[in-house]
Amino acid sequence: MGKLNDLQEKRLTIEEGGGAELIKEQHNNGKKTARERIAMLFDQGSFIEVDAFVTQRYDNIGGVENVPAEGVVTGYGTVDGRLVYAYSQDYTVVNGSVGEMHAEKICKVMDMALKMGAPIIGILDSDGARISEGLDVLKGYGEIFRKSATASGVIPQISVVLGQCAGGAAFTTAMADFTFVVDKISHVFMNGPSVVKGSTNDDITADNLGGAEVHSTKSGLAAVRCANEEECFAQIKNLLSYLPSNNLDSVPMYDCTDDLNRVSQTLNEIITDSNGVYDMKAVIAEVVDNGEFTEMFAGYAQNIITGFARMNGSSIGVVANAANSLLDSKASEKGARFVRFCDSYGIPVVTFTDAAGYVVDKDEEHNGIIRHGAKLLYAFAEASVPKVNVIVNKAYGSAYIAMNSKHLGADIVLAWPTAEVSVMGADGAANIVFEDDIAASDNPIETRNAKIAEYKEKYASPYAAAARGYVDDVIEPDSTRQRIISALEMLISKRENRPAKKHGNIPM
Repeated sequence: MGKLNDLQEKRLTIEEGGGAELIKEQHNNGKKTARERIAMLFDQGSFIEVDAFVTQRYDNIGGVENVPAEGVVTGYGTVDGRLVYAYSQDYTVVNGSVGEMHAEKICKVMDMALKMGAPIIGILDSDGARISEGLDVLKGYGEIFRKSATASGVIPQISVVLGQCAGGAAFTTAMADFTFVVDKISHVFMNGPSVVKGSTNDDITADNLGGAEVHSTKSGLAAVRCANEEECFAQIKNLLSYLPSNNLDSVPMYDCTDDLNRVSQTLNEIITDSNGVYDMKAVIAEVVDNGEFTEMFAGYAQNIITGFARMNGSSIGVVANAANSLLDSKASEKGARFVRFCDSYGIPVVTFTDAAGYVVDKDEEHNGIIRHGAKLLYAFAEASVPKVNVIVNKAYGSAYIAMNSKHLGADIVLAWPTAEVSVMGADGAANIVFEDDIAASDNPIETRNAKIAEYKEKYASPYAAAARGYVDDVIEPDSTRQRIISALEMLISKRENRPAKKHGNIPM
């Protein structure tokens, strides 16, 4: 029994991480331990740890002697009954620092996830590279990044920042499909406050430099911002429920408890009572199953809305314009990345269009609106998944094209009778098209108003677009749910032949 006792003692030592005092300090800082986080993520009793006995190859370099589990817990289990792989950095063990074997463990579990076609979730809580191990640490980071690039578009990758994530490790969050952050404890930056202070003499806190609010509203790095760790893991499980395990799997299907033929009188009332300004999230909720919409990147580029929902129990990706909005660089990039994710995993895309054009601004031009705007065009044109577009209000100029138009390959385009599909807004277009009539009028204001109405009727109405086949049908708003579900059912067997190529060159 001696050897069995020895095994059990070794496991217990590993599971204690950095020991009781450091665990208490972790809790005092408002943070869970690596193993507590694993327990929150996985179904009870399902997690199987891999490489628990791995430790550093170096002998006390830099004073590092005891590194249980090499400072990172790795393994697999089930989340709502589905196979998922994960790694969770242990801040109680040498501050979760990344050494050569720490990186090797992460790479190994990523390889396992890729081989089995299951999502990989990285829980990040580390002070960064273990400098004492020199270039081998950089090798480890590089291999993690390479494996992440290989896995991109094959298995979903989720990063969860529950502590500090600095330097090269920060790229892990950007290379993931979705990154989750938590108020007060998540900090992501290339260079921390002390480095910024030394280089620029700017005093800045970790929160203001790379906290949850910064990355969910300014940088666009974080897809979901949560108030605490419990909410964070609940949101991760919710996201996973929409995603296939890999790019060859079908999207998850659930029993639909919402009437497929449900009509929404609310949508009819919206076009009657809103004066042309619609609450787009309310529109989405009226259409999708049970009104349940999980928004991604909610705080960033709020002029475009992205997220997941279900129609007839099956996952869809939703891209919508905020009411009567203008597209800009950030919105274009946000929308493009989301569309490309959906296309990678066979998730149909449904768009709700209300785009009055692009932002007119010198800074936008200088910041690359042409280049960034082209990303959205490219993403929709490249996507081969079923694509359905509902034009609910304005669809002007290049923004009309960019928002999943028939010309970029939308399979079905529907329009509400309130839709305005035009090269530009009627107010501006009337001034150009009817310039002579307005100038010659005894009452230019009255004539101009009449010509604006004429332009809307003749040139900007959904019926004009439908007459050319650019809109497949003009529908009553209350039937929107029925028509989208019908279109998606028809598109289940969609196939497209594209030219053979290694990959396209998206305008980065």
